[in-house]
Parts: sequence; structure tokens; C-alpha cells
Amino acid sequence: MFKREKVLVTGGTGMIGRYLVELLLERGAKVRVVSLDGPDRVHEDTEFIRANLMDLNNCLRVCKEIDYVFHLAGVKGSPEMAQKQPASFFVPLISFNTNMMEAARRCGVKHYLYTSSVAVYGPAEVLREADVWKTFPSENDWFAGWAKRIGELQAQAYAIEYGWKNVSIVRPPNVYGRYDNFHLRNAMVIPSLIKRVFDGENPLLVWGDGSAVRDFIHAKDVATGMLFAVENGITEPLNLGSGEGVSIERIIEIILDNVETKPDVVWDTTKPSGDEKRVMDMTRAMKYGFRLKIPIEEGIRDTVEWYSSHKDQLDGPFNVFVQGIDSG
Repeated sequence: MFKREKVLVTGGTGMIGRYLVELLLERGAKVRVVSLDGPDRVHEDTEFIRANLMDLNNCLRVCKEIDYVFHLAGVKGSPEMAQKQPASFFVPLISFNTNMMEAARRCGVKHYLYTSSVAVYGPAEVLREADVWKTFPSENDWFAGWAKRIGELQAQAYAIEYGWKNVSIVRPPNVYGRYDNFHLRNAMVIPSLIKRVFDGENPLLVWGDGSAVRDFIHAKDVATGMLFAVENGITEPLNLGSGEGVSIERIIEIILDNVETKPDVVWDTTKPSGDEKRVMDMTRAMKYGFRLKIPIEEGIRDTVEWYSSHKDQLDGPFNVFVQGIDSG
């Protein structure tokens, strides 16, 4: 499908973006990568453009003569960052999500993929695609959740007014893997724990009691799911998770199974741990034929091994592997 086609990947130097770019190149696509921060190029066979996608003119420029757009660019950070710096999530997300979809429509791209998020869902143990508009985003994801919802509404509006319906919407949950943001200031749970273990933190102090259950998916499986959605012309929102909840306690156990020095774990139950359970219903994606390939144990083992080999290059708030405006 993508052979000799011109494909744009925003956020293409980020965690999911790197895997997606590799898969597109394997399919013979001509890939253009757009990034704001991070390395100038992560693959020699791609065209690289550094651009601020909050500017519509930049979006129009990078969409010129493009056949397919995979919009992965996002603002990545921890729940604490989302609570203390909500404008740093909300404003960029609204700006570049709106501008990129408008630019793609004006440029007449064949198909557009919009990366939404688990943040669009209200509090529930099982997250089903059709339930999003029956409630509000969780207070723990309030600003990012609304920003992502606006992007989904934009796609609906374009379908109604312009008949522009070739838009796939995917909703990943907690994504992890190589090239993740391991910096403590705004890292997510898996990279944060991996870094702290390698830093020799002992005891390892963890918020909550470990019982919180989340849906985790490896970045390569997300990239595969994105291609799957576009290749099959799926235009209804699609969950891209594992469908199986894993407790934070179990995540720590898997990490410690893959390191030599194992710290004592101390749970700080005075600190919040977010919603008790958030697991994606994968019925819709499985009905289309999508299946995960990377079990959580294998994925975390690979991530730990990769970090162990690259941790000396990952010091600082922004490093050679992670961009400030990132995918996932």
C-alpha cells in the first residue's frame, strides 16, 4: 500500500515514531519526518524537516505533495506535570493538532491518522470506544483529555462539512519502549522506575500501594496498529492497547527481574496513584483482525536492556533520543 508513496510522520523522532518510520521504510514508502526538538535525523533514508507545527504555514509546507499523514506529535509528561503545567499540555496540543489536520485537508492527502489517547476517557475500569462522549475525561487527564477530544471532533466536523472522511483515530494507553523519556522530571511510570533502579535508589519509594491497574503497550505494537488502521481504512476510533490490566506492583516485579541489583520497594500510600483501574476494551480492534505481538515481560526486558546500553547518553532534560514535543 505504501510502496513509493510519500508519507509524513510528525513526531517521527519520538518513541512510537521511530518504529513507525522503520515499518514504513520496510514497505517502500518515501518518508518525511517532522520534529521540533531532538536529533536532526534518526534514519538516513528519510527526509527530515525541523518545524514548529503550532504555525499553520509550517504545517502547510510539510504537507505539500504528501499522500499519507501520520500525526504522532504530542506533549509527553507525567501526571504531576499535567497537574502543575496544564497549559503546557493544552495549548500546544490544540494548536498543532488543529493546524496539521487543516493543512492535510487543504493539501488533499489520501489518508490521515490522528493519534488520540487514553486520556479522552472518563473514569471507568474498562474503556470502550463508544463510551467516550457519554462522560468527561478523568480529572487526572483533564486538560490533555479535552485537547485530544477536540482533535477527534475536528475529524467529525470535516467529514460533515467537507466530506473528508479518510481519517483514522487511534487511542493508545500507556506506551513504553526504547527511546522513551527516562528523565525523572516528566517521565512516565515504566521509564521513571527503570531509571531510578539503575541510579541505585534504595529503598525505591513508589506512590500508592501498587494495586493501580493500567493497560500497557509496547511502542512497536502501537506503530503496527497505526499502519493496520490506515491499511484497512478504519475510520471509527480504535483502541490500541493490550486489553489486559497490569498492576504497578507487577510492573516493578518485571523490572527487578531484569536487573542485577534489586532495591527494597517502599510504598507511599499517602500519595495519589490515579484511577484504580483503566484497561482498554480491544473487541473492536480484534474484530478487524489486530493482534499484539509483544508481551509485557518481553517488552520491559527489551526496554531495560536498551536503557542499560544507552543510559550514559540519556543524561539531561532533553537528550539525543527524546524530543520535547514527542509521540505517545
